[in-house]
Amino acid sequence: MRPLLAAAPSLSRRPESGGGTRSDVVLRPSAVAMAFVGEGHPHETIAVPGVALAPDDVLVAIELSTICGSDVHTVLGRRSAPVPLVLGHESVGRVIALGEAGADAEDGTPLRIGDRVVWSVTVSCGECDRCTAGVTQKCRRLGKYGHERVAPHRELTGGFASHAQLRHGTAIVRVPEALPAAALAPASCATATACAAVRRGARGRDLDGVRVRVYGAGLVGLSAVAMAAAEGAIVDVVDPNADRLRLATRFGAEPDALSSEPEIAIEASGHAVSAAIADVAVGGTVVLVGSVFPAEPVPLDAESIVRRMVTIAGVHNYTGHELADAVSFLAGRGRAFPFAEMVGTVHPLADLDQAIALAAAPGAPPRIGVAAR
Repeated sequence: MRPLLAAAPSLSRRPESGGGTRSDVVLRPSAVAMAFVGEGHPHETIAVPGVALAPDDVLVAIELSTICGSDVHTVLGRRSAPVPLVLGHESVGRVIALGEAGADAEDGTPLRIGDRVVWSVTVSCGECDRCTAGVTQKCRRLGKYGHERVAPHRELTGGFASHAQLRHGTAIVRVPEALPAAALAPASCATATACAAVRRGARGRDLDGVRVRVYGAGLVGLSAVAMAAAEGAIVDVVDPNADRLRLATRFGAEPDALSSEPEIAIEASGHAVSAAIADVAVGGTVVLVGSVFPAEPVPLDAESIVRRMVTIAGVHNYTGHELADAVSFLAGRGRAFPFAEMVGTVHPLADLDQAIALAAAPGAPPRIGVAAR
């Protein structure tokens, strides 16, 4: 049975001067968002007493968000960001309001009040040449949750908040009630990115018996290990951290020494690109997972790549189909792996700065969580 929602928001409709209808949603208590204002400054709390939903917007009450490595890099000044902004792009929540026209989930069925969902980090137009070519995550009019400057009527644009306002072009995927929020929140970054990487490496073939090597046992790497192992691949892992290597065995990695040349090398650390290219077998594929960068430039031995017929592919973010596949994996074969245990502790939203400091500390668990409730 679906759990009861918190107090329903007050909603009224009003016509727009350019046509269409906006839905004014009054929230009691007010929604809360944590604004990042720059390196070295604590997050500032924004109270949002109401939102104006476009006809196909969706308002979600966030159940849990997790802190990605890119959030840490932004706070520490290692990557630029348009401040002020609300960080966070790994979240799970529940639909509490819909615009007048409603919205569809990724599977094409209408969303309903009360649906538990995850959503894509990207917002795509669906019409440009990149979108029609299937590269929606590189849309020419791309938007990204957790990456955009706060603007009037656009305060709830990141996961470090009590609510998120999702707009047209967002891939929204229903998730099972029975799955823990700690397993689901990272689906919209780490798990879906890993799904895209494994797909790119497989190139449509069956992975049963295929040798796969994953460089880096962070959550993207661990997720890739689990997905490849669940398809029957023989997976080994390279990581300088012995504890992470032991953890990787719980996700299906071989516990012994590295096997012979891998047919697929997934570089998820940002620090082993040269090794991945050098190690991969003749005719093999190297997948570089862009979300873990920036990384130092690496020399490229073009002759070796040509003679060994190596394919090098880049993966950055993912499509809506890959997010849906990631959720299907978590709800199916992924239940055999300890995804929920990867969130070490969950902190109140008001303690976001402390939570980020913990996520940045040496030996931190793969994820730290934050929740408004």
